Amino acid sequence: MAGGEDTAMNGAGRDRTISTGQSTGRPSRRTFLRGAAALAAFSALPRGARGQDKTPANEKINMAFIGVGWQGIYNLEVFLQDPDVRVVAVCDVNEEGPYIGRGIAGREPGRRMANEYYGHTGRPEDGCAAYTDFRQMLDERADIDAVVITAPDHIHAVAALAALRRGKHVFCEKPLAHSVAEVRAMTQAARDAKVATQMGNWGHAMEDIRLVCEWIWDGAIGEVREVHAWTNRPGGWWPYGIDRPEDTPPVPPGLDWEGWLGPAPHRPYHPAYLPFIWRGWWDFGSGALGDMGCHILDPVVWALKLGSPDTVEASSVRLPSKATPHAMELAKGRVHPETTTAAASVRWTFPAREGMPPVLLTWHDGGLMPPRPDELEPGRPMGDGDGGVLFVGDKGKLMCGCYGSDPQLLPKARMEAYTRPPQTLKRSPGHYREWVLACRGGEPAAANFDYSGPLTEIVTLGIAAIRADAKLRWDPEKMEFVNAPDANRLLHPVFREGWSL
Repeated sequence: MAGGEDTAMNGAGRDRTISTGQSTGRPSRRTFLRGAAALAAFSALPRGARGQDKTPANEKINMAFIGVGWQGIYNLEVFLQDPDVRVVAVCDVNEEGPYIGRGIAGREPGRRMANEYYGHTGRPEDGCAAYTDFRQMLDERADIDAVVITAPDHIHAVAALAALRRGKHVFCEKPLAHSVAEVRAMTQAARDAKVATQMGNWGHAMEDIRLVCEWIWDGAIGEVREVHAWTNRPGGWWPYGIDRPEDTPPVPPGLDWEGWLGPAPHRPYHPAYLPFIWRGWWDFGSGALGDMGCHILDPVVWALKLGSPDTVEASSVRLPSKATPHAMELAKGRVHPETTTAAASVRWTFPAREGMPPVLLTWHDGGLMPPRPDELEPGRPMGDGDGGVLFVGDKGKLMCGCYGSDPQLLPKARMEAYTRPPQTLKRSPGHYREWVLACRGGEPAAANFDYSGPLTEIVTLGIAAIRADAKLRWDPEKMEFVNAPDANRLLHPVFREGWSL
């Protein structure tokens, strides 16, 4: 769905950077796409050799896209260059439109991109097809083997489940889903279907996140009982603390507004919701934590082997009274019912697990930051421009940037004296390529739903705590907050008539 996907571009149009998994550097998008041609060097395993039971019967993987807006166009560019992939269909509720930093996107630009790449000059029905409704596409196209979902958060679950229940391999952008119930349903459906899955937290394939894990497992900073994570969002990325607009401008030509809403409760069209800025509205997005949590918390979850938390609590920064007619409610601790917070702090407590002690994980966004460590040299930044993580051990500290990038022991002299341990984790051929190989019967992709589901659940529990503005005790078996029954509504999606999980 055009304009509905996750994004890593600021208002100035700065390119996102992606690693192929082999370098500690962060090459530009252009560099990454140039290197995509090298994907052919990685040979696919024979179909059905191991891993997933269901593999495509055709020579190439017939791939379809649900959402070809900002991030969808980018994903399409990458997968078009994979030698084992044939893009046969694209779906988007927007026919064509402009996107920040990406030019024109939508189903027709996506279709043209695929047909031009393949040099298609024959009949339209022989090339890449374009659809408005993903349900129609999946019903009509039995030849589709794999689906890439790059739509707004509230569409992820219904689209993924529609594909999984038809036996399709699924790549879904982060966060995996919009609620805990959706995460659980997607994870179980993937297991039942025995297909290849992957979440789009591309940093999971990088070299740097593996170094974080190996160093912590090596005991470089001792036992970790405290972790801080932060991001620069929301800043000027999307609205927060504002009311629903009251005017009702006409729906732009070429946009299926009802399709864009999908399962979300109905509201009139307004440009305050799309493209991109939907992430600030609770009905469609999940704020800063939903946007960046699956990226920034990834090295924490992996290195510390985190499962379900015992508790989660949150507090948020209030807005000035002039910002909203709900100012009195906000001052009393109420989070705005429509839009996300200007800034928030979230705390999860995790029990001891696999020989590791209990740990307190704290999230900071909207300009909030953890205390600057004494070991960090003057003038040296904390993390990078998009955020970072600080692991606090009983023998030292480890800091990395967003996506686990550039890990360093603190202070710098400690890093220089450290003898790195041998590699114990398998290195990745690249985030996208991992999934393609899994679709061909190879090993499961590293960020498959069995891994990314629990990661996303931690994130969605944090979002529930922000909206509840409370400390919640979590029972993962019963899937409920045992001390706050009213907050349990936040664990389940609110779907309008005609939609269900």
